[in-house]
Amino acid sequence: MSKIVVLGAGMVGKAIAIDLSENHDVTSADIDEKSLQYLRENYKIKTQPVNLIQEEMIAELVSGFDLVVSAVPGFMGYDVVRSVIEARKNIVDISFMPEDYMDLNTLAASKGVTAITDCGVAPGMPNLIAGYLNEIMEIESLEYVVGGLPKVKIYPFYYKAPFSPIDVIEEYTRPARFVEKGQQMIKPAMSEPELLHFPKVGTLEAFYTDGLRSLLRNLPHIPNMKEKTLRYPGHIHLIQALKTAGFFDKDPITINNTAIRPIDFTSKVLINDWKLEPEEQDFTVMRITVKGVMDSKPKTIQYELYDEFDNKEKISSMARTTGFTATAHAELILQGRFSAKGVYPLELIGMDADSYEFVMEYLEERGINYQKTEF
Repeated sequence: MSKIVVLGAGMVGKAIAIDLSENHDVTSADIDEKSLQYLRENYKIKTQPVNLIQEEMIAELVSGFDLVVSAVPGFMGYDVVRSVIEARKNIVDISFMPEDYMDLNTLAASKGVTAITDCGVAPGMPNLIAGYLNEIMEIESLEYVVGGLPKVKIYPFYYKAPFSPIDVIEEYTRPARFVEKGQQMIKPAMSEPELLHFPKVGTLEAFYTDGLRSLLRNLPHIPNMKEKTLRYPGHIHLIQALKTAGFFDKDPITINNTAIRPIDFTSKVLINDWKLEPEEQDFTVMRITVKGVMDSKPKTIQYELYDEFDNKEKISSMARTTGFTATAHAELILQGRFSAKGVYPLELIGMDADSYEFVMEYLEERGINYQKTEF
């Protein structure tokens, strides 16, 4: 039994701690006492109240543990990962940080640390799958669309989030990179919307976001790559209006002699409107399409994911699909299946067939099924 500390006790952090507590000695660390109390009273999970934004606290906090799993908001992610690496602790991280975590690769290698990054449903699983397929076929095109949504649409946003609204806003404002005919291109986030149909969901709207991330660096030979986010039709029109009006600006404005960033105000307002309630039904949908050549023949391989709220454990689908991806990779490290030192996004892990198979089986055991079709 290993000792693990999970940094962050939000909806995803809770799912991570609950899953790992089945076989390990788990401590959950967060500033939110209500979340810690829930874990302490309902599961075999220890708790540690701490303000994780205080970097100087991290080294002492993680010192007694075998592994760290970080589930903090994206704006904190880079500093937390760096602090954990400097403390010489292996880490699995899910935060959608704006910085390039590969800048920490040299530090991690020199400290003898394994750091698995962007370890969620997406970015995450498309990376793992791309890395795996890259070893068995010549990939000519990689495309994926993904979204986590409430089952009940509520006006005006038709959206709820299991994580910080500021991370979602970052997704809507960060320029989207993609690859077309071997050339890296950039378009504004939320551009080129298209309507797509999904059997269990109906029609959703897909639009560009910056989800390829490390794939651009680590699989640069793939000539065509793109990623789009899925939302209910109508959602992005309202978001675009807020963006145009300046509600996502990061430059402070002064109101009644107080300087405030519009993005901070907006995320504070939206946190209640976008809050996914503890037993609110949600679903996750993803379609990954890879085209190329295998055994000298054209080949298309498609993975489809549809997952719903877990009524038994009361865990949201987005928390399950994100969190259990992280716990699968935590087990890779803890079981000695993956021990390379440095920073490893999932496409590098997927290149090892045994690691890929382990993760897919781990998720399947938890009812998260990526249906694979070849044609």
